[in-house]
Amino acid sequence: MGHSAVAFVVVIGILVFCHELGHFLAARLCKVGVDVFSLGFGPKFFKKKIGRTEYCISAIPLGGYVKMVGEEPGATLDPKDKALSFTHKSLAQKSLIVAAGPAFNFFLALFIFYVLYQFSGIYMAAPVIGKILENTPAQSAGLKPGDRIKAIDQKSVESFEDISRVIGTGNGDKLEIVIEREGQMTSVTLIPEKRSAKNVFGEDVDKYVIGILGTGETFHRSLNPLQAMGRSISDTYGLVKLTILSVVKMVTGSVSADNLGGPLMIAQMAGEQAKAGAVNFVWFIALLSVNLGIINLFPIPVLDGGHLLFFGIEAITGKAVSDKLREKLIQFGAALLVALMVFVFYNDIVRMING
Repeated sequence: MGHSAVAFVVVIGILVFCHELGHFLAARLCKVGVDVFSLGFGPKFFKKKIGRTEYCISAIPLGGYVKMVGEEPGATLDPKDKALSFTHKSLAQKSLIVAAGPAFNFFLALFIFYVLYQFSGIYMAAPVIGKILENTPAQSAGLKPGDRIKAIDQKSVESFEDISRVIGTGNGDKLEIVIEREGQMTSVTLIPEKRSAKNVFGEDVDKYVIGILGTGETFHRSLNPLQAMGRSISDTYGLVKLTILSVVKMVTGSVSADNLGGPLMIAQMAGEQAKAGAVNFVWFIALLSVNLGIINLFPIPVLDGGHLLFFGIEAITGKAVSDKLREKLIQFGAALLVALMVFVFYNDIVRMING
């Protein structure tokens, strides 16, 4: 448990620091004064003032905040601080400051992936057939274990993942497959068949298959800077897309909300990934960073997305949301977040009880 607690604090600390750093740097870029930059909430056990800003580490490591000058509409403001006031900046500047937090979470994931791919490369499954399933197109076409697939319909194949992608996302049309067998190149034609399979959400989906399994053999591939960046962007985008799709499916009921986890689940998973090695641990941080960025963009008052919603309404109507309505919406958003926290804590406890 101690190992998991330390891993949890490290993970949350990195994510929160990165998020708040985005707000802080954007605020300074827009010449907004920052009174407090805090990691954590509650009592401060470390603080140091540099210039105007007090930098703090607080007792409850479940978030953080950047307190800006004139952040609250209607707050009493010293006339000399008006030029540094968040409220008195343009809508574009305020939106940039608010959006910079989630943006930095996405940048963190991108940076982690880039470093991993640049220095460690990637491991891919070899495009070699390990087993032919009975009564499948592959068996009918005469494919054999040990065949190395080189191309499908003139598309070069580098890994087994390429085979799955090209065939699985196709239309089921006839395919020409070029293989290497015992040093000789040959080709076969076959028509994939549609079969039901489980997707990442556990749902039944139809996909095209030819009936082969890999050998489990992998190979290492180094990436140059451009390749590493391309792969990093692709993987970050994929995580964003998958996370948003997961949220939509939970809202619509396609996926059970029981899958949601809270701090206890994060702590457990952080401990497990830390034990599995540095690469697993930083990859886990990238995954959570994307999740944090997306959650903060939800159009819920209190979250960054809620503030962006207010700014959007102001941009369309030409006038700011009234202080009274804003206060009520923020209270509603806070209650919603508390309810969500209670729910995920409940899920965590149920998982612990059920082992």
